Amino acid sequence: MGKSKSDAEVSNDAGESWEEKTKYLSPISHPLATKKLTKKIYKTVKKATQIKSVIKGVKAVQRGLRKGEKGIVILAGDVYPLDILSHIPVLCEEKGLQYCFVPSKKDLGESLGNKRQTCLVMIKEHKTIADEFKECLTKIKEIPVAY
Repeated sequence: MGKSKSDAEVSNDAGESWEEKTKYLSPISHPLATKKLTKKIYKTVKKATQIKSVIKGVKAVQRGLRKGEKGIVILAGDVYPLDILSHIPVLCEEKGLQYCFVPSKKDLGESLGNKRQTCLVMIKEHKTIADEFKECLTKIKEIPVAY
């Protein structure tokens, strides 16, 4: 059968708190989603994945931005090296799209249903997730941006 995690591994994964995850953020990780908003974003990403209304990965999201796709861009805050994502917030601002950072690329990948970490996701608007999409969009707009 499949591999199963030992009890020690499971307790280490579950024991990581919000504060521990935010220790490893890059200096450009602003605007950072709050703890409550991060959970809402992960749920919305999960629903968007089920209806195939999500673009994942730097290359695919960058292509979508260049082609004029609309949505919310979610970036992981613990990406190293910074050069991987440093140009994406500028592209989002040029296109007029909302974006925010979440503290963990591991959790972002898990919300997509993958075991692999993901550093960038774009949620496209869809009629079946319209309520969750609009709620995330308004809460992301409320996050203060430090320039």
